[in-house]
Amino acid sequence: MVGGSRQSLPSWISAAAASRVDINGNVSSDSETMFSSKAVKKDDSKAVSLDANLGFMERAISAACAAVVSAIIVNPLDVAKTRLQAQAAGVPNQGLCGTECLDANAELPGLKHTLPGSETMCTSECNRYKGTLDVFSKVIRQEGFGRLWRGTNASLALAVPTVGIYLPCYDIFRNLMEDFTNQNAPDLTPYVPLVAGSVARSLACVTCYPVELARTRMQAFKEAQNGAKPPGVWKTLIEVINPVTSSNNLQKRQSYRILWTGLGAQLSRDVPFSAICWSTLEPIRKGIHDLVADEATVASVLGANFSAGFVAGTLAAAATCPLDVARTRRQIEKDPSRALNMTTRQTLREIWRDGGVKGLFTGIGPRLARAGPSVGIVVSFYEVVKYILHHRHQVN
Repeated sequence: MVGGSRQSLPSWISAAAASRVDINGNVSSDSETMFSSKAVKKDDSKAVSLDANLGFMERAISAACAAVVSAIIVNPLDVAKTRLQAQAAGVPNQGLCGTECLDANAELPGLKHTLPGSETMCTSECNRYKGTLDVFSKVIRQEGFGRLWRGTNASLALAVPTVGIYLPCYDIFRNLMEDFTNQNAPDLTPYVPLVAGSVARSLACVTCYPVELARTRMQAFKEAQNGAKPPGVWKTLIEVINPVTSSNNLQKRQSYRILWTGLGAQLSRDVPFSAICWSTLEPIRKGIHDLVADEATVASVLGANFSAGFVAGTLAAAATCPLDVARTRRQIEKDPSRALNMTTRQTLREIWRDGGVKGLFTGIGPRLARAGPSVGIVVSFYEVVKYILHHRHQVN
């Protein structure tokens, strides 16, 4: 069925350059018709979709590797975004600055001190973030450089299973839906990435949500004492559950609902984000590849996917920023009864009442700076690893 001298092409390359192959490796009738078309180049008929021979586990490994790289690189921006949004929600940032405040005492005559022999307290200005760079500066000065990667362990614990579910499921859902729409409703094919991305993201989000909750809380709150070891993922989740624990078994089981506090807000952010991202990304990367080259190479796969992912991620992040602010506010709520009764609509109204449009777009700077590179890194790394694995199959 396959063969020839030409390298295999990614599934997102234009139909004139690649055949459609389903997840079982069978060529669809549309592809067979395309093979016989005079418009197809002679070598193109021997091309096969990049991911046709890859199983779910190989896709998951590709996605998990991409998630690890992205989580480590962009975590400081995630910390900055969460701190700014938590500050807007009224979370106090008061902490101890240590020697830095003492050194600045001559220049800051308004600096306040506690009782003799105790630590020097920060001024109100020292405890208020003014922007992304200010967050970086104060976190490094007050808490140490390493705290910019606060929650990275949670990010990794979240990203590996989430992206490991998300991207492979998107691939499979997209392939199945495209095969169906090509045969039964061709006019609906352009909407397949939107639907496939929404369904795949919903599945991944519901599965891994408690770790997402832990990560947000770890990033939002800073320690009251310098040098204290911050709680990890497990301890953070235990602290979430403890206020609502009970000796009654029924109530104890119901208390675990709080681990899914803000799931509605998370879905209301992530589903539109995925829909916008994939429906934007797919045509952009197809267009880029068509402009750059007909034949797939590692460089063209990397470049097309990173560029498309960067643009799509930035646009999707901007459009869903108010929902991200609402999600953060719901996840950092420490009153268990209020946390269980809050709704996304109610939270958005509170944000609008307290801060207006500015409040709804709190933290948009670091969110955009994070989302574009993050999507670009994940998608390009994922597609490159799939490309390499596919060619290893061909060699074997």
